Amino acid sequence: MCKECGCGQPGKPEEGHWHDGVFHRHGEGSKPHSHDAAKRTLTIEKKILSHNDDLAEKNRAWLAKQGVTAINLISAPGSGKTFLLERTLERLKGRVKCAVITGDQQTDNDARRLAGKGAEVRQIETISACHLDAERVGQLLPEIVKDGVKLLFIENVGNLVCPAAFDLGENFKIALLSVTEGEDKPVKYPSLFSLAPVVVLTKTDLIQHLDWDIAKCRNYLNRIHPGIFIFELSAKTGEGMNAWINYLEKLVK
Repeated sequence: MCKECGCGQPGKPEEGHWHDGVFHRHGEGSKPHSHDAAKRTLTIEKKILSHNDDLAEKNRAWLAKQGVTAINLISAPGSGKTFLLERTLERLKGRVKCAVITGDQQTDNDARRLAGKGAEVRQIETISACHLDAERVGQLLPEIVKDGVKLLFIENVGNLVCPAAFDLGENFKIALLSVTEGEDKPVKYPSLFSLAPVVVLTKTDLIQHLDWDIAKCRNYLNRIHPGIFIFELSAKTGEGMNAWINYLEKLVK
């Protein structure tokens, strides 16, 4: 009988056998089974997410008490998040008081770009992490959400996968998708697009230069998230920006 897993399979110490898709080597020197390691990994991930979710709920309650609407902007690197935020803050200046938390692994480039646009801005450098988390965001809230702030933008680290799993205490997520990324990103990275009720298609001024099918992209988005709300805009030319700004203003009324 195999002492490694108790499955009842015979075997000499120098031999082994396959059981449940795992090769069990009998005798000394055998390593922990891969399925045990997977269970431990899953347990750790659950604990991390559970702790994060608890902190996210505290953030959400705190923001609600202040009367602040928070949106978590998530996209791949280079989709135009920061540029869209620049143009958005410029248009909302004097109309809606905003604050911004922006995340990157390193540098404060985005915070410096957004400075002077009429909003309090703070940068989080995550170093090795590929996403923001509720704890780091929560630490900045009392500092950045000052009297009169109604709208908080959280610009997450550029990544279509990791940030989707971490609740930051936002009201909801908004996914950004640049037309330069291809139409099939929603079906290749469905987690984000299934969670976000709103998607912003950016850089639409470049469509004429690309082999890109907007109808196909809309179809993919609705396949992953039926009824998803889609904005199509170019922050560079301003096309579609009015609808975006009107939407944001309605969020805080």
